[in-house]
Amino acid sequence: MNQEHLQQLIADGLVAMKAGGRVAAAATDEIQQAASDPELKSALEAGNETAKTWQTRIERALGELGATGEGENPILEAHYQVSRKIRDTAQDEQVRDLGIIASGQLALHYWIAAFGTMKAYARQSGLGQTEQEMSRSVEEAKQADEQHTEIAARIMG
Repeated sequence: MNQEHLQQLIADGLVAMKAGGRVAAAATDEIQQAASDPELKSALEAGNETAKTWQTRIERALGELGATGEGENPILEAHYQVSRKIRDTAQDEQVRDLGIIASGQLALHYWIAAFGTMKAYARQSGLGQTEQEMSRSVEEAKQADEQHTEIAARIMG
């Protein structure tokens, strides 16, 4: 396998993840304000702080590659629009909170897949720091997903 080509793929993926992080950051305040459940609000606030850490890790990974770049992430942009529609059309606070959770979990699964893929590619390319940081990020996303599931179960009774 051509390592330069693989590293370019990694860089492209990281640039898309960086752009996705910007989409998520822009949506966070709006989503937190829409939530009514105190535990959900707290989880969203903690998730926002974790996302800042992820952005720092993505930047470091780009640095390990010697790459830079700005891009777009149409996947997360579209997801954000769908999540906004779910919030706007919810019939009551509980349903809106459950919609926020569902949308949040879909986003978390995106991050689990993205971090997991970058971890595997970084391992193949010998990018040890990136591999470790992507691994930590995958585990954090999985934990957040489990927390969202528990909050949803509690809300539903």
